Parts: sequence; C-alpha cells; structure tokens
Amino acid sequence: MKYVGAHVSASGGVANAAVRAAEIGATAFALFTKNQRQWRAAALTTATIDEFKTACEKHGYTSAQILPHDSFLINLGHPETEALEKSRHAFLDEVQRCEQLGLSLLNFHPGSHLSQIPEDACLARIAESVNIVLAQTEGVTAVIENTAGQGTNLGFKFEHLAAIIDGVEDKSRVGVCIDTCHAFAAGYDLRTPEECEKTFAEFDRIVGFKYLRGMHLNDAKSTFGSRVDRHHSLGEGNIGHAPFSWIMQDARFEGIPLILETINPDIWAEEIAWLKAQQHAA
Repeated sequence: MKYVGAHVSASGGVANAAVRAAEIGATAFALFTKNQRQWRAAALTTATIDEFKTACEKHGYTSAQILPHDSFLINLGHPETEALEKSRHAFLDEVQRCEQLGLSLLNFHPGSHLSQIPEDACLARIAESVNIVLAQTEGVTAVIENTAGQGTNLGFKFEHLAAIIDGVEDKSRVGVCIDTCHAFAAGYDLRTPEECEKTFAEFDRIVGFKYLRGMHLNDAKSTFGSRVDRHHSLGEGNIGHAPFSWIMQDARFEGIPLILETINPDIWAEEIAWLKAQQHAA
C-alpha cells in the first residue's frame, strides 16, 4: 500500500498533526516534534504523549506511516568539537522524543563540512554521530535525507548516503529518504519515466532499495543540477508530473511514507487525491 501525506503543522500540540493529516485525506504524515528552529524544547509530558498516540490510533496512523523531521539547526558533521557535541546532544533528544511518542523513524539532513574539513572526514563524522545516538536509544531508525547540495551540505550524491550507511554499525536502524526536488537539483534527472528508471537504478546500485524508508515528493522551482533547494507544487515546477505518477505505480515505493513538502498547503488535499489516483492511472 502507498502511504501518501504531507508535512503538517504540530502547532498547539503534536496530536494536532494527526488530526490535520486526516483532514486532508492523508495516509501518512510528517511533523516536527518540537520547534525546529530552537535548540531546546520542553520535555514531552505524559498527557501530550497519550494524546498523540490516541489521535494516531483514532485516525489510523501507525509508526510506519509517520516520518518526523529533526531540527534544521543540527549538523552531525560539524567540523568544530563544541558545535558537534551540541548537535549530537540535540539529535539524541530528537530520537528520544520519537521513542516516547512510539515513532520508529526520524528524518534528518546529514550535515555540512563548512569548508573546514574534507568531505570524507565529514561523512565519517556524521556516521559516528549516528552511532553515538543509536547506542543510547532503541526502536528508532535514523533516516538520512538526500540534499540539493546547497552551500557546503553533503548528501547530494548517492555515494554520500552510501558512505554514511557504511559507517553506521547497526544497519537495521539506518535508512534514507529521497527528496525528489533535492535529487533533481543535485543532477539526478526525473523528468520522464525513462529518466526515473535510470536514476533509481543508480540509487539501487549505490545505496539499495532496502534502505529506502521514506520519500519527499516535491516539484522544483530550481533548475536541473543547480544545487539550489527550492520546492514547488506538483506539476508546476521544472520536474513536472511524470515522476510522481511513476512512483505511485511502482511497487518498490510501497509501505513507506510519501510526504509532500510542496509550497501551497491549501492544495495538499488535491495533491494527495491526485497522487492516490495515479495508482490506477496506468
């Protein structure tokens, strides 16, 4: 089964994310479990945790359909020791929050070398960060998101994702989330079914479909290979409708959260309905 949804607001409490997802006909959703632009957050209360679990159960969401995202401030490959420790501590908190909420996935951006250390050293540092946090937690898979390669961000090549996975000791608790806008901006073409086949054959060869734990379905305002991260609504950007229809008809994308981060929340319900319809359009 295809799980399709969007990154919804958790404003007013994390339980509201499940309610908002249900309102737009989503069978999956993403959320921030805390304010993503702040380092610290109040601890989750027992009442908040119970409300979230109750809302998910009421609306039919299991942990396999939910892809939480960590704070944008975290850089698990930071070249400076103090800043790296701060990021690792924050990432541990994020994973522990997922544990408390009964969530089994946590999506994160790999990290940036800030032009201070070599790429390989940064990738090794990211893997080490993941190992440190996984060793202190259980039941949550660290899901690496590919990036557009903007600035000094790593993760824009499939090889980067593979290198991080290679350095993670517990392979059962690491995976990847492929963002279509980021892939396109990084130079992986998706504009036709034929290009999709090529790109995902390369993904399978370098990373492996067994590690695919989620996707972000976004069209791109940015141009092909531009290394610029600018999302657009489905069919309105430089990618077009083709890959999203293709993904919905390919069995390799079953059973994972397929999450919209498109720019107009007002049409998420329409985009979700369109995506669901593509399963029967072939």
